[in-house]
Amino acid sequence: MPESRSKLVLYVAIAANVAIATTKFFAATVSGSSALLSEAVHSVVDTGNQLLMLLGLRRSRRLADDAFPFGYGRELYFWTLIVAVLIFGAGGGISIYEGITHLLASMPLEDPFWAYVVIGAAAVFEAASFIIALRELRRRRGQGSLWMRVHRSKDPAVFTVLMEDAAALAGLAVAFVGVFLAHQLHRPYIDALASCVIGLILASVALALAYETRGLLIGESASPELVSSIRKIASGDAAVLAVHPPMTMHLGPEDVLLNLEIEFRRGIRAEEQVEAVRRIEDSIRTSHPSIKRIFIEPRPASAAV
Repeated sequence: MPESRSKLVLYVAIAANVAIATTKFFAATVSGSSALLSEAVHSVVDTGNQLLMLLGLRRSRRLADDAFPFGYGRELYFWTLIVAVLIFGAGGGISIYEGITHLLASMPLEDPFWAYVVIGAAAVFEAASFIIALRELRRRRGQGSLWMRVHRSKDPAVFTVLMEDAAALAGLAVAFVGVFLAHQLHRPYIDALASCVIGLILASVALALAYETRGLLIGESASPELVSSIRKIASGDAAVLAVHPPMTMHLGPEDVLLNLEIEFRRGIRAEEQVEAVRRIEDSIRTSHPSIKRIFIEPRPASAAV
C-alpha cells in the first residue's frame, strides 16, 4: 500500500510537470523571458527525475538473489541520488547559465501577458502536486516539524516530489517578480537575475536532497520511535532479563533489517530460549510489518553490560 501511494504521488507530479513544461516553453518564446525559460527547463528536469524515481521503485522490487541476498531495495536510494545530481547540474546549472547569458546580451521583454497566465496556471498545478505529496508525508508515522518529517522519511519517492514542488513554487514566485519588475521598470537584466536566483534555489534543493539520500545509502537506522518500540516489545517477554540497543538499517522504505542482542534470565533452558525468540520475532513483525529480517542473538547473563 505505501508503494502504491508513492507511485500516485509520482504520477500526479509527472502529469503536472509535462503540462507545465509545455506551457512554460510557449510563454518563454512569446515573452522572451529568461526566468520563464529557466522554469521550463526546471519542469523538464523534474519530469525526467520522476521517471527515474519510478524506475528506481520498479527495480527495488526485485527479489533477493545470490548476488544481493538482502534484495535490491536500496536501488531506489541510488536513483534518488542521481536525481539530486540532475537537479543540481541540469536544473540549477542551466538556469544560472541562461541568466548569465541574458545578462551579457540583455534583450527587452515582449508582451508579458502570456507569461503571467502561464505562471498562474503552473502555480495551481504545482500547488496541487505539492499538497498531495505533503498529505502523504503527514499521513505516515512520525512527529515534529515538516523538515523533521522529511529528514526522518525513508521514502524518497515522496520527499523528493515534495522538495521539487516546493522549489518549483519558489521559482515561480521569483519568475513572476522578475518578469513584472523587468517589464514595469524596463530593466530586462532583472529577469536575467531572476533566472540566476531560480538556479540557486534548484542547486540548494539538490544539495538538501543529496544530503538526505546520503544517510539512506550509507545505512540509516529506523526512526527512534520504532527502535524504542522494538526494545519495549523484547523487554516485555517474561524470559528476558535485558535488551541491548537494537541495531536497525533501512534496506528500503518498507524494508528494515534488525539485529537484536538479548540477555535471558538465569535458569532458562535452551528450548525455552528458542520459544522466547520465536515469540519476540512474532510480536515485532505483528507490530512493525516493515521489519522484514530479524536476527536475535542470545547473550549469557554474565556478559551483561
